[in-house]
Amino acid sequence: MMMRSAPELDVSTWLNTNEPMTLASLRGRVVLIEAFQMLCPGCVSHSLPQAKRVRAYFRPSDLVVLGLQTVFEHKDAQGTEAALRAFLHEYRIDFPVGIDRQMGDSRIPSTMSEYQMEGTPTMILIDAEGLIRRQLFGREEDLALGAQISELIAEKDPVNQVTASAPAFSNDCDENGCPVPG
Repeated sequence: MMMRSAPELDVSTWLNTNEPMTLASLRGRVVLIEAFQMLCPGCVSHSLPQAKRVRAYFRPSDLVVLGLQTVFEHKDAQGTEAALRAFLHEYRIDFPVGIDRQMGDSRIPSTMSEYQMEGTPTMILIDAEGLIRRQLFGREEDLALGAQISELIAEKDPVNQVTASAPAFSNDCDENGCPVPG
């Protein structure tokens, strides 16, 4: 995927936060956006639990996890703020969740359209500079996602990167192991 600046999220309401979230205000941190629908089996069984695990694992100073409810089907059943509040409570989702703004008669909500999402779940990784670094429709394995997030965090914090000036290891290795040079 070609890197491009992440468009601002067009959200009608934010839940689980006292202030509206903007990508501009989150610059300097990596952002994971998990776009979902409450009646999407892959969202409920995989992507939202994964977002909760990611949020618990990484420091808030390094990574911000956001949910984006982007409803394009069954709007009567899942398109209300009250239904979403109950869902977030029942599934113990406590990270900020925005409700993607509906655009008149269009079936596709605003942010979903702007990001050209193929459906839900969609995972979007934005680097500390505000560039979209990965966008994936469907399922991402935990280890792969963790590695991608770690790489983006390392980019913003070069002190934690392994450099070419790291100490050389011993060439005196044998079947018993490799000793540290003296």
